[in-house]
Amino acid sequence: MQEALAPVENQTPFLRRNYHNALTLSLLAADVVAILLGFLAGFELRILIPLPEKASENLVFSDLLPLLIMQLVFVTVAFFFGRMYHRQRTRYSSTELAAIFSGVSIGTLINIAVTSLSFKSTSGTFDYSRGVMIYAWILSIVFVVVLRGLQGRTQRWMQYKGYGRTRVVVVGSGETASALMQRIMQTPRLGYDLIGMVNTSKGENAETDPYVHPHAGVRLLGDLESLSTAIERESVDEVIIAAPEAKDDDLITIISRCDRSTISIKVYPDLFQIMAGQMTISELGGLPLLNVRDVALRGWKLVLKRAIDLFGSTFGLIFLSPLMMLVAVLIKLDSPGPAFLVQERMGLDGTRFDVLKFRSMRTDAERHGPGWTVKDDPRVTRIGRFIRKTNIDELPQFINVLIGEMSLVGPRPERPVYVEQFRKRIPRYMERHREKAGMTGWAQVNGLRGDSSIEDRTKYDLWYIENWSAWLDIKIILLTVWHTVSGTDQNAY
Repeated sequence: MQEALAPVENQTPFLRRNYHNALTLSLLAADVVAILLGFLAGFELRILIPLPEKASENLVFSDLLPLLIMQLVFVTVAFFFGRMYHRQRTRYSSTELAAIFSGVSIGTLINIAVTSLSFKSTSGTFDYSRGVMIYAWILSIVFVVVLRGLQGRTQRWMQYKGYGRTRVVVVGSGETASALMQRIMQTPRLGYDLIGMVNTSKGENAETDPYVHPHAGVRLLGDLESLSTAIERESVDEVIIAAPEAKDDDLITIISRCDRSTISIKVYPDLFQIMAGQMTISELGGLPLLNVRDVALRGWKLVLKRAIDLFGSTFGLIFLSPLMMLVAVLIKLDSPGPAFLVQERMGLDGTRFDVLKFRSMRTDAERHGPGWTVKDDPRVTRIGRFIRKTNIDELPQFINVLIGEMSLVGPRPERPVYVEQFRKRIPRYMERHREKAGMTGWAQVNGLRGDSSIEDRTKYDLWYIENWSAWLDIKIILLTVWHTVSGTDQNAY
């Protein structure tokens, strides 16, 4: 029997914007409560059960507070790096159960190691902590599973009532698309609102295909030419491509049209894609879906990345201010003109902004129009050659990072005139703009700078966007510093 659809009106703009943040906080709260309960229950069991021996009479819970605090920190941090706070399902899978076991185990082992090194006294006061930690480890796993299960049930109930639902568009016009839309409409607990479908039939089939209107009430949003417009107009969160017969070139075309920054893409696969692909697999009411693209930077991750940017840019501006003042003076002495260059670039969601750089060329360098820098370019000044070679010309961009126009790490921003050229000939090029532009990036630390292939740079940029982590940003920053100091990366951008 088909379940009744919840009213879409419950999805207020405020709730839609903050749903993922609220979901993350609820998962974190469930984990904190579970760890607290596991530790308290472990303490009580240690007193009640005399194994391996009777608990010490000096066993007082207040003495274990440092141990409890560290348990909370280490386990939640282990969950954080295990991507446990970017939940895709409200029901358990074997993968999530394994991740819970691993996260609690790793956090507990780190806690024991730190406790042994830092808090264990020579008088044996902390000998009892081993028994408490064993019980706390086992019980924490149990409580995390239970409380996350309750959180999942609450999330499903809210989605059924219409809160925090995902606005989805199905691309396809055959039996696969029909089955997928039927599953979405009949199963509101999945948390999807079916906004409509985009037809992939061409020519006469577009008019006669019996699956163009598989259900009354499913809106036909147009053909592939109107996909981008429909995504923007309908504020779509996710696109599901249900066209297993589509060729690779057709899939690339469809994906390239989904260029809004926060959209996720899933593909209903054929057998070959499942066997040969390196994409992650999810499901929708029992139907397998391939995650072609899932934006890594969402919710709390945006806050974390912004915190790294604020800290790094503030530190950079303070620590490097004497060097920057010296460079500005040398530029003024070396050639007439300003010390700084203000140049329009394109960043997040295609927004234009003014990037700051130290001027490394003559003021009349572009009197004949924009042009790429070439080897031994006569337009480059003497001091300009040095600061470009050492990347010092990019240091003023710490200001762009501080005010939020750029990030420390991300795809390098291009000038709008070049963006218009590249987007026409490079598939998925505009997906680089799903995140803020960066002072350095994954492509740059892998040697793709200067006059290197734009196609290759784009591949590295897209990989970075879809696989972002705090550790990856730190790694890129350290590699950038190393290349600059060691001189192993000599190609100026």
